[in-house]
Amino acid sequence: MPAAKFIVSGRVQGVFYRASTRDQALRLGLTGHAKNLPDGRVEVLASGTAEALDALERWLRQGPPAAKVDAVSRAEMPAQELRGFHTG
Repeated sequence: MPAAKFIVSGRVQGVFYRASTRDQALRLGLTGHAKNLPDGRVEVLASGTAEALDALERWLRQGPPAAKVDAVSRAEMPAQELRGFHTG
């Protein structure tokens, strides 16, 4: 399955961003993880259909209501088979 890594910056820690990302990813049928980075950004690695990855990227640019997203970068990754969607 195609995979992509997203780095999200802005007010994205302490606002349920990772948990909301997991919920959205699962709705889209994606697997992967969302984790806080030490510099205040969030890393999201997701694997699934190209359409679902595009939909997740659109959602990441908004995030949950309390978030304020400044930027989202995307890097295509080698195809990966991941299980579930984890936050950490």
